[in-house]
Amino acid sequence: MAVGAVFVLAGAVKGVIGLGLPTLSMALLAVWMPPAAAAALLVAPSLVTNVWQLQPWPGLGRTLRRLGGMQAGIVMGTLAGGWTFGGLDGGGAALALGVALVGYAGWGMLGTPLQVPARHEGWLGALTGALTGAVTAWTGVFVLPAVPFLQGLRLERDELVQAMGLCFTTSTLALGAALLVQGRYPAATAGASFVMLLPALAGMAAGQWLRQRMPLPVFRRCFFLGLAALGTYVALRAMASLVSSST
Repeated sequence: MAVGAVFVLAGAVKGVIGLGLPTLSMALLAVWMPPAAAAALLVAPSLVTNVWQLQPWPGLGRTLRRLGGMQAGIVMGTLAGGWTFGGLDGGGAALALGVALVGYAGWGMLGTPLQVPARHEGWLGALTGALTGAVTAWTGVFVLPAVPFLQGLRLERDELVQAMGLCFTTSTLALGAALLVQGRYPAATAGASFVMLLPALAGMAAGQWLRQRMPLPVFRRCFFLGLAALGTYVALRAMASLVSSST
């Protein structure tokens, strides 16, 4: 019951702001189960909710054509990063990423939004994808620098959420492939993972319903607050890991 409630909450957060299901789930599940067991439960809900986030389907082809170079960069960056860094062991990198997420969220709420020039969108997208892939291979977090770049494209609210879903789906598949190549893909409890799809999808549906009824300024504020919370968690977890490894 408690595990199901975690996935309902994490799915609802993802439904509202388009990200956060794996990180929030791990943060809560790790309170009473080993991280490896929590990660095993996340496999199916994370992938399927990212695919669901690709809706509305009629606009997906246009989004894929626009961001195709970015997806190729994500795949290449993740595979190359996994080979170069040797896996998700970079505590210092995770700490830096968490601080960067918090800083970006604060700047997003208080500063001037990024704007990506249309004439440079192609090569900047591919470069951003490659950098995002490298960060994913090092930390397991898909957000930077992909999300700031996508926001700089000045997409509408639902277009932004769909674009994030596309990038997160690509990142999930690429990371899984990198771990498989390294021989580090854990044996997941597949049955339990698929059972957790039900509460995760229910929560995501509720979050999407709420997002459609939010005024744009409220959505924007929730989006950046969600990024700040995500960054805070990543940074605190990395600090705890670094402290425990040094003692």
